[in-house]
Amino acid sequence: MHSLPYWRLSGYYFFYFAFIGAFSPYFGLYLQSLSFSAWDIGLLMSQMQLMRLCAPYLWGVLADRLAQRVSVVRLAAVLSLIAFSAFFLVKSFPAMLVAMALLAFFWSAALPLVETVTFDHLRDQPGRYSRIRLWGSVGFIVAVMGTGALLDGLHLPSLLWVIVGTLTGILIYALAVPEAPAHASADEHLPVGDIVRQTRVRALFAACFMMSAAHGALYVFYSIHLADHQYNKFLVGCLWSLGVLAEIIVFFFMSDLLRQFGLRAILLLSFAAATVRFLMIGWGVDWLLVIVLAQLLHGLTFGAYHAAAIAAINRWFPGRCQARGQALYSSVSFGAGGLVGGLLSGWTWERLGAAPTYALSSVFALVGLLFVAQWVRRSDLDDVPD
Repeated sequence: MHSLPYWRLSGYYFFYFAFIGAFSPYFGLYLQSLSFSAWDIGLLMSQMQLMRLCAPYLWGVLADRLAQRVSVVRLAAVLSLIAFSAFFLVKSFPAMLVAMALLAFFWSAALPLVETVTFDHLRDQPGRYSRIRLWGSVGFIVAVMGTGALLDGLHLPSLLWVIVGTLTGILIYALAVPEAPAHASADEHLPVGDIVRQTRVRALFAACFMMSAAHGALYVFYSIHLADHQYNKFLVGCLWSLGVLAEIIVFFFMSDLLRQFGLRAILLLSFAAATVRFLMIGWGVDWLLVIVLAQLLHGLTFGAYHAAAIAAINRWFPGRCQARGQALYSSVSFGAGGLVGGLLSGWTWERLGAAPTYALSSVFALVGLLFVAQWVRRSDLDDVPD
């Protein structure tokens, strides 16, 4: 009987998202301390999304041809750690841009491959995915809370050492995660191009693009937005953590939620929640209660949304298509969508201000809602296993 390496997979997710917890909320503040403009910060941070346009698919093709997914994950972990070390040496914008691009290219390679390996280990129990993935959310909370508290007492450059610690953890668990035999499927030889041309797939990818674009301003400027309204770094960390705590709760109950409500209803609710959430962040920042409620909606706008989207893609891209399906999801959503959202937020932040920027995020989420409502039918998702 196949033995699930639960803790090794969970440990990898823990450190992978601990990196995000240390990097996303605070690295923009570090760049701001180096006197970079909002446009510069948006451009630098957008490299994480820019490289997701192509890197996951390129690494996925390499892993397929070598039939060594975990080996590629390990290589990516080593190269990510080496690339990040450049930030200890460089301070100019061009050098920072190159360093960020290299980090993003290597770091973005791993997660789609790990997602595929995880589903292959789970085999016919994909509903258990959320119980493994929730440890990534735990890692995010630990990192964002710990880093926020640390930076309230130390100088911002200390952040670099925290991030090195998370990348080291990624490497350690990448070495520990075992390979899994690919899960065979009767229609696994269906060309990826034929799958992508399906209306339901294109509509979901378009909606995922919109959801990530909607989150662009959140990931680039949320901490700066709060700091500009006199929130201290510890409270900023608490608010980030509150959102991810809501995400963990959703992940824990996701299997039951899928059975009770179905994927389409969960997707529609997630996009509707995002539409409201970003208006609350943009226009209600002076009221702590409003911001707290907005952060609780993260359980829907990321947790429920991501679990539902990845379950659909895992089903629609069967067998050996799964790695490329997950890579396309990462590229279209976190790559293209995150890039557009990040760059536009940098432009609108300086010219229009915070509230209109988050209003634009709300519009992106609303358009995504329309894509799902119009072109992803309930019958398209009935055969998605829980």
